[in-house]
Amino acid sequence: MLKTFKIGGVHPEDNKLTRAVRTEIAELPKQAVFPLSQHIGAPAVPCVQKGDVVKVGTVIAKAGGFVSADIHSSVSGKVAKIDTVVDASGYRKPAIFIDVEGDEWEESIDRSDSIVRECSLAPQEIIERIKNSGVVGMGGACFPTHVKMMPPKDCKLDCLIVNGVECEPFLTADHRLMLEHPDEVLIGVSIIMKALSLEKAYIGIEENKMDAVELLRGKAGDYPGVEIVPLKMKYPQGGEKQLIDAVVGRQVPAPPAIPANVGALVQNVGTVFAIYEAVQKNKPLIERIVTVTGKSVKKPANLVVRMGTPISQLIDYVGGMPEDTGKLISGGPMMGRPLMNADVPVVKGTSGVLMLPREDAVRAEERPCIRCGKCVSACPMGLEPYLLATLGEQADWERAEKEDIMICIECGCCQSTCPSRRPLLDWVRLTKTTVGGIIRSRNAKK
Repeated sequence: MLKTFKIGGVHPEDNKLTRAVRTEIAELPKQAVFPLSQHIGAPAVPCVQKGDVVKVGTVIAKAGGFVSADIHSSVSGKVAKIDTVVDASGYRKPAIFIDVEGDEWEESIDRSDSIVRECSLAPQEIIERIKNSGVVGMGGACFPTHVKMMPPKDCKLDCLIVNGVECEPFLTADHRLMLEHPDEVLIGVSIIMKALSLEKAYIGIEENKMDAVELLRGKAGDYPGVEIVPLKMKYPQGGEKQLIDAVVGRQVPAPPAIPANVGALVQNVGTVFAIYEAVQKNKPLIERIVTVTGKSVKKPANLVVRMGTPISQLIDYVGGMPEDTGKLISGGPMMGRPLMNADVPVVKGTSGVLMLPREDAVRAEERPCIRCGKCVSACPMGLEPYLLATLGEQADWERAEKEDIMICIECGCCQSTCPSRRPLLDWVRLTKTTVGGIIRSRNAKK
């Protein structure tokens, strides 16, 4: 019997249109744009200036604090300016603009296709290499990986859980990565295990990717302590708490508790691959697989894209934006963010570009809540979304905080199940943002 998490969840149509489409290499942009906030925490600080010449892999911005990450150029050329750009959030953020000239790489990067299996680095050297390579969580949260690999001293880790779930509809970047680079993924797992002295690792993969399950199972025998765990399809199984529950049956307590409090470290499979490249190839995080898709797209694709490439270039690659497009989304339909325009650059957390048809993008008319409780049953965090949304409408921030709105993972399960078509997620996001600001202001005064 396949495992899954216990509380809530929904079953959206998976729409994995590109599951069998091999990755292709996207062309280099004419100008690459690097926002300085590509991760949770402090923005990176530029260490180049206008006119500087850089190569692929050159550090162009250094971590701006403990929770932050370096940013490397994914192209070679000349720094055109340090200005602002509209990112996926819709706000203007500081960014470095580089005019592309050729494709010259830093000589320290191993660009060969050979697979390097043995890791001779000591644990602390592994973490330092990851830090210097700017690796962050590739599943969307973008938490600096080196920080995540240094858990609090009172937490004893005993297992690594690799997120190969990719439960978000339409996206297939992680699926293709596991099929096309299984050895590198498994070596990356063993590197993390070595860095943290772990004897057990699990790779959780949903049942709609059984080809990846079988492929990795066939190879995992060469990697002691690594187990492939097939999981039932259920969204949002890729959430850390949901994945830990599904794979090892442990419940992470409410914040401030983190996965490390129950002995688990969770890493996305894309992050594991980036760790392999950082440690074994000395290659910083300068590119990633992006799924470019949609029901009306002429040639949906999985593309290996250099950071800083404008999304408009990827859309041109798949045949242009369909005429019936009603919404352009960075990510998937459940947790992705609508984009104001297609000039937004690809960053470390860009997993997909979705062109949603108008008929799927237009909201139905909202009706009054009928107290059916479907949103409560669907919430994987055990919250009451109908109540949180109402509190937001009434600006009752104090009660919203008491009702634990800050533990919401913004998965959208509530809104997708509401028969009255209430914009529950929108209200919850707005309320959570407001309450978060109040909490930060209150803490700053202490």
